[in-house]
Amino acid sequence: MSDRILLHGIEFYGYHGVSEQERIIGHRFSVDVELTIDLRSAGQSDQLECTIDYGEVCRRVVAVGSGEPVRLIEAVAERIANECLSLSDRAEAVRVRVRKLLPPVPSVVAAAEVEIYRTRGDD
Repeated sequence: MSDRILLHGIEFYGYHGVSEQERIIGHRFSVDVELTIDLRSAGQSDQLECTIDYGEVCRRVVAVGSGEPVRLIEAVAERIANECLSLSDRAEAVRVRVRKLLPPVPSVVAAAEVEIYRTRGDD
């Protein structure tokens, strides 16, 4: 399957981090989502029911990101992947990239990022 829905640079402010200070002050995050889905029927029918509403994907990403704090951006990515796959049985796989912008490290770093790839049925 080569059809994909791609969303780049979904931003939110969240309170995720290993240190207590990070969980108090918070950070800006940016997320990219790539959903693997057969888009043929959507292209032929021009009906939203035949695809995944990317507005709803954005709402769920922001809800996860600005919701319950976790320590690791890996955990944020996993939760986002689960939400995306739960949107529709049409979603075959999802790739999620989560970036913590200007992370608190002893150097100037634009972002720390993780990328995960999950398929339907992954445990």
